[in-house]
Amino acid sequence: MESRVLTGATAIRGLPLLRKPVVKLTAASFPTVAKPIGAVSGGANLIWGRQLRPAILLEASPKRESIKPCFTAASSPAEGSDSAGDAKVGFFNKATLITGFFFFMWYFLNVIFNILNKKIYNYFPYPYFVSVIHLAVGVVYCLISWTVGLPKRAPIDSTQLKLLTPVAFCHALGHVTSNVSFAAVAVSFTHTIKALEPFFNASASQFILGQQIPLALWLSLAPVVLGVSMASLTELSFNWLGFISAMISNISFTYRSIYSKKAMTDMDSTNVYAYISIIALIVCIPPAIIIEGPQLLQHGFADAIAKVGLTKFVTDLFWVGMFYHLYNQVATNTLERVAPLTHAVGNVLKRVFVIGFSIIVFGNKISTQTGIGTCIAIAGVALYSFIKAKMEEEKRQKKAA
Repeated sequence: MESRVLTGATAIRGLPLLRKPVVKLTAASFPTVAKPIGAVSGGANLIWGRQLRPAILLEASPKRESIKPCFTAASSPAEGSDSAGDAKVGFFNKATLITGFFFFMWYFLNVIFNILNKKIYNYFPYPYFVSVIHLAVGVVYCLISWTVGLPKRAPIDSTQLKLLTPVAFCHALGHVTSNVSFAAVAVSFTHTIKALEPFFNASASQFILGQQIPLALWLSLAPVVLGVSMASLTELSFNWLGFISAMISNISFTYRSIYSKKAMTDMDSTNVYAYISIIALIVCIPPAIIIEGPQLLQHGFADAIAKVGLTKFVTDLFWVGMFYHLYNQVATNTLERVAPLTHAVGNVLKRVFVIGFSIIVFGNKISTQTGIGTCIAIAGVALYSFIKAKMEEEKRQKKAA
């Protein structure tokens, strides 16, 4: 039966006057849902794509509270689901399954890219040209996506272009030097050296940006340095070109993170990455022509075609470029869905997967010391990522309080 509130004007004879009690609602009556906003760790591969989002502007804006009705524990919708009806109690809810799928695709595409990339270098050792192909395939993919409106192209002006150019230059340099290292040494060894990236990030934050790095973070980096040193001393595929190139890649990606924080823009991450890929492609073409152009024309292309055939050569280059672009894009989408701590763990596990699968696929022989050093370095990265994520979470909680 429909209940009504009876006022004095509508009172029924013989019945007491009924009034619905007035309840004052305050902000404390409802849970406040605050989406954490803050600096994102710069240690991982496509995290810098998130750093380009307008975090600084959002932090400066007035706080807004999103009011939601209270649900019981049995009926509360999972965070990230569309509605309460879409949620399921337990681990297998919609949001968890979607996030898990993104993680799976991120790891899968990354592993496939690294394996196919190394196979190409085994018969076509021209990393500058292959780096151009990686970016070129991604740029074509972005242009086609813009043409069909998925996503809609965001306009860019001269100011934004000036801000993104240093980011793209560092991205190009880091990408090329990573590929030079991949071509020169084992994939597992390159990724072990790249585990030092958090050390360079911390050093840049302390000595370039003037940010005070806590002692706990510095201590957590000691196992990383120790592990990489142990692995390098007894790595069977070691050569200085591969080692120095990987170190330059670490430095380049560190500066990419620094410039990314200065290049805040209101574009979404997909459009930002598309523009950075275009600029990076333009940066990479001249050195590829100058350094490898003559060799490619004389015998590079001919030797590769003679070894594997024209069809396989072309399809390998196309798919390695596609996997490179897709794994970076999926990584960005994945990291936007999870908390910093989950993201940190995800990055560590990604490196473990790549190192493990590359050793299995290519049958790389590693010494006992190299294996132990790699494990120590990865454990150090995990410890650093955990401590840093916890510190960032505490800062956000203090700001929200």
